[in-house]
Amino acid sequence: MYKISELQLLLDQEINTYSYPSSPRNLYEPVSYLLGLGGKRLRPALLLLATDLFGGDVEKAVKPAMAIEFFHNFSLMHDDIMDKAPLRRGKPTVHEKWSDSTAILSGDIMLIEAYKLICEVEAVKLPACLKIFNTISTEVCEGQQMDMNFEKEEFVSIEEYIEMIRLKTAVLLGGALKIGAVIADASENDQELINDFGTKLGVAFQLQDDILDVYGDPEKFGKQVGGDIISNKKTFLLIKALELAKDDLKKELEDLLNNQIITADDKVAQVTAIYNTLNIRKIAEEKMLNYAAEALHCLEKINVPTERKEVLRDFASKLITRDK
Repeated sequence: MYKISELQLLLDQEINTYSYPSSPRNLYEPVSYLLGLGGKRLRPALLLLATDLFGGDVEKAVKPAMAIEFFHNFSLMHDDIMDKAPLRRGKPTVHEKWSDSTAILSGDIMLIEAYKLICEVEAVKLPACLKIFNTISTEVCEGQQMDMNFEKEEFVSIEEYIEMIRLKTAVLLGGALKIGAVIADASENDQELINDFGTKLGVAFQLQDDILDVYGDPEKFGKQVGGDIISNKKTFLLIKALELAKDDLKKELEDLLNNQIITADDKVAQVTAIYNTLNIRKIAEEKMLNYAAEALHCLEKINVPTERKEVLRDFASKLITRDK
């Protein structure tokens, strides 16, 4: 079995040597720029890990893995425009460095390139891989729309929030694993199990991200800590706090959300203090660990030798205990 670090290195090499047309330069340069900002390459690495898990040829899975990475970064490029985000991985976002119009068009090119790459799988496996890819592409867009809808909705339930992050974040992990399993000729049952493993792990991943946004080390997290609080983003932590807070504490929290003159630092400090009073961090961590446990249960049911699952088991453990 490959180590995930070996697969990440392989993917970095592929991305660093990827050939783009020379013209028009301001269409393709943003693509190269965004992909060159780094990132963990977790989603494409998972596709390769799944292929390896079921005894497939990892080399045959590199192009579809790149498709996953191109699609993921396409979604980030467009998300950053919608969120008006100034930074991505500590560097200016594409729309800030170039323009909104350039970022939209370059994002479109990334999506097209993703489809070109996924089509490089073996012909006999192309229909199944395309079906998975189309499904996850649609669901990611649905999740993004739900996230945008939440900004205008006064009440969002925990169930609605979990469904949103399942679509926006988790299905791409599950789908990447499933494509890798298809390439390796895994059974349909194992394909579904590895998909469920990735999807449940993806929910746990996003819940951990919500926690880190409030409680992470800004030097390690790579994003502004407290950014979700500043923007009143409806994360698991805020939704749960609004559900549990009563009387004066609930009024205090709602006043903070509606306060237009409070400084960002004061808002983060005061909302975090309310979270601490309500024990929100522990509740969120328990929810995250429950999803991680469900993911590992799916992994254990996959019909391959236990020792071959160790890399994915270790990956899951590190993902939910990460500090960035």
